[in-house]
Amino acid sequence: MKEYIYTFFAIALFFGLVSCQSVEETKTIKLAHGLDETHPVHRAMVFMGQELEKKSEGTLKIDVYPNQQLGSERQCLELLQIGSLGMTKVSAAVMENFSPNMKVFGLPYLFKNRAQTFRVLDGPIGKELLDGGEKYWLKGLGYYDAGSRSFYTVKSPIEKPDDLKGLKIRVMESVTAMNMIKSMGGAPTPISSGELYTALQQGVVDGAENNPPTFYLTREYEVCKYFSLDEHTTIPDVLIMSTHLWNSLNEEEQGWVQEAADASVQYQRKLWANAEEEALAAVEKAGVTISRPDKTPFMEKVTSVYDSYRDNTEIYSLIKRIQETN
Repeated sequence: MKEYIYTFFAIALFFGLVSCQSVEETKTIKLAHGLDETHPVHRAMVFMGQELEKKSEGTLKIDVYPNQQLGSERQCLELLQIGSLGMTKVSAAVMENFSPNMKVFGLPYLFKNRAQTFRVLDGPIGKELLDGGEKYWLKGLGYYDAGSRSFYTVKSPIEKPDDLKGLKIRVMESVTAMNMIKSMGGAPTPISSGELYTALQQGVVDGAENNPPTFYLTREYEVCKYFSLDEHTTIPDVLIMSTHLWNSLNEEEQGWVQEAADASVQYQRKLWANAEEEALAAVEKAGVTISRPDKTPFMEKVTSVYDSYRDNTEIYSLIKRIQETN
């Protein structure tokens, strides 16, 4: 009987150790971002986690923290740099404060169309800019589609650049974005996305600029009844991992992460295309006046933004290379 009991405990101990070892071998990556759980970016991140878990047979997992639970985009980047957070998604406009050459994406009317945008992002130029973040402890994994940014305002539509005169327009923490608004005649006002709804409601700013899905999901259409689709910038979102975490993974694990990220990029872009159509239909139904102003006057106003980079050989070279990409 004693031998039976000892054998039972030996087997139980063995399986207990195997179970603990299995738990210990599972690496969980914390991924934080500032968007709503219904947003295409969040859904793509959940998909990425599922893909990574399948590829790694459960040894790598991703926990996603949406809605600025762990901080703003800038704060999440800072957490990545010190290794306190594994992954995040930020706008390239915010990324430019950490990896300067990313500011090229914030230039107005840089791309010809959506197809050309993806060719640039998925090609050598996009890879070069992702790799440029590594010396700042930020490993770029890919680009999510964030559509084109346009103006939305509380009291009157933006049909021409002169309509921006005297208006305070919320922008991201981006020097490029601020210079663009100034060149068009507006007063750029950096405010975090989490504070924007109240700022619009209270008249702290007169309007903002963003893409249709974000305008819809943040419910800012409840305050802003004019959406002018001038599509002045096409700034991608950047999926980033802390180099501290990336370098702690072995080569096989790094491959799984990159493959899962690549799959999520393609998935997100499909979700995004549908979300744009649905968002425009929804805000129009809610009483928002949507207009499509002539872009030419806006393009003429921002030539000074391009001229300001003539002495910056790196950025100016990137501009030319992007413009020459068919």
